[in-house]
Amino acid sequence: MSSTTVTVASSPLAPPDKSSEQVVTLANVLYEKRNAIAYVTVNRPKVLNALSTQTWKDLRTAFEDAREDAAVRGVILTGAGGKAFIAGADISELAHASAIEAEQSSRFGQAVLDLIENLGKPVIAAINGFALGGGCETAMACTLRIAVEHAQLGQPEVKLGLLPGGGGTQRLPRLVGKGRALQLILSAQLISAQEAWRIGLVNEVVPAADLIGRAEAILKTIGSNAPVAVKLSLEAVNKGLDADQSEGLALEASYFGLCAGTEDKKEGTSAFLEKRAPQFVGR
Repeated sequence: MSSTTVTVASSPLAPPDKSSEQVVTLANVLYEKRNAIAYVTVNRPKVLNALSTQTWKDLRTAFEDAREDAAVRGVILTGAGGKAFIAGADISELAHASAIEAEQSSRFGQAVLDLIENLGKPVIAAINGFALGGGCETAMACTLRIAVEHAQLGQPEVKLGLLPGGGGTQRLPRLVGKGRALQLILSAQLISAQEAWRIGLVNEVVPAADLIGRAEAILKTIGSNAPVAVKLSLEAVNKGLDADQSEGLALEASYFGLCAGTEDKKEGTSAFLEKRAPQFVGR
């Protein structure tokens, strides 16, 4: 990537390792890697981190790098400033888009969110404020969602004469059920973080001061497990949701067999029997 790299402060997750600490500055996204975590921050606070074309491109660049970097075990995605995670699409761009351009934009955004959803590594959306429209869709593409107490979420596209174009009509029903999803989409109403937790749209609600620390703690727990097993578990769930149960079970059995052939399975079972902590190598 063409970028500027500088040293940043160490993460509390592990002892300092200067060689693993860097910040990559893209046009609209700040991309940091510290120890085993990549931090992706949409950095347009003046417009509540709205998703412009360039922002989508920067997100793709950051997540492609996180996918390919074997040292990265998980990703935290958040927004700059204290008001918004991502407040939606950049309306100044959208207002002038033709029908063809709008469809192309939708497909491009969907592809970026598919990349996030199928990264092969856990991605936590740290929702620090408004997550609306494309912001809510971005959060839904993540593995887990943690929201601050003052966050608000919603799909208000119908107020603009549009419908959700970043996967909202597909991921939202899968997360909260058809009835609740249609109510949110058709009413365009925003809901609180507490209501989002109640219906299963977010996993946890935490005080603002604890948001990143809680996300780091979850990734630390996941990162202590076998990387291949984590990756295949993610894939089994994602692919299984798009298959009937018998196909999903066959996929699960296949991945179970793949895991059983890894060095990590041998190490994990040996460590259990020997009553010691496992040392996984990711193969």
